[in-house]
Amino acid sequence: MDVQTAPLIRMKDIEKHFGSVIALAGVSVDLFSGECHCLLGDNGAGKSTFIKTMSGVYKPTKGEIMFEGRPMRFADPRDAIAAGIATVHQHLAMIPLMSVSRNFFMGNEPLRKIGPMKFFDHDFANRVTMEEMRKMGINLRGPDQAVGTLSGGERQTVAIARAVYFGAKVLILDEPTSALGVRQTANVLSTIDKVRKQGIGVVFITHNVRHAMAVGDRFTVLNRGKTMGTALRGEIAAEELQDLMAGGQELVELEGSLGGTV
Repeated sequence: MDVQTAPLIRMKDIEKHFGSVIALAGVSVDLFSGECHCLLGDNGAGKSTFIKTMSGVYKPTKGEIMFEGRPMRFADPRDAIAAGIATVHQHLAMIPLMSVSRNFFMGNEPLRKIGPMKFFDHDFANRVTMEEMRKMGINLRGPDQAVGTLSGGERQTVAIARAVYFGAKVLILDEPTSALGVRQTANVLSTIDKVRKQGIGVVFITHNVRHAMAVGDRFTVLNRGKTMGTALRGEIAAEELQDLMAGGQELVELEGSLGGTV
């Protein structure tokens, strides 16, 4: 793992309150270039709030976020994207009937001039799309193939390749494997590995311990808005991660009260 001495992003003692509800209660996480940092947690653990705080959607109530050694003060998510923090959401913002190349360049359309008129540069968009997808191990039938004809794993890969092409330094992946079959999951995990090897810091949010263990360099467990600690690959077993996610002590107490039937 190629890591720098200083983290790319450092989140220190982050709290996020919504009125009397405390969604994050003192979360500290470091992300280095070229690593896959897995953030694990069950539903309601605070993963969504964490993502939105790291990507500039929410401002923390307390705590400090450093990005490339400087205090991170993004006015909105567009500032974060411009700085190189890209989020690929579970529900991808793609138009199924539109071609892969159109989706790839949506919002960043390459234009060519013919006299005073500007037109979408199909040739450039098609060439780049095919090349970037090939780098990620996906061979499209053609750039005009509709996104809706791709598998779920291939659509995730389009979104990841798009973020990388447009300069992501940090890639936040929100449950990218949650709705995929075994083969599609393997493709997405392979894509994550390729991205990490390009020196990009990947935050992989998941509740699937096996998927995390396949590609993770470090693992942080969120439980009820708090971090249960961070472990390096090789320092923690899948069963231990699962216990931390589920609140191992709570299960032990529940087993006791139910006479060991859990």
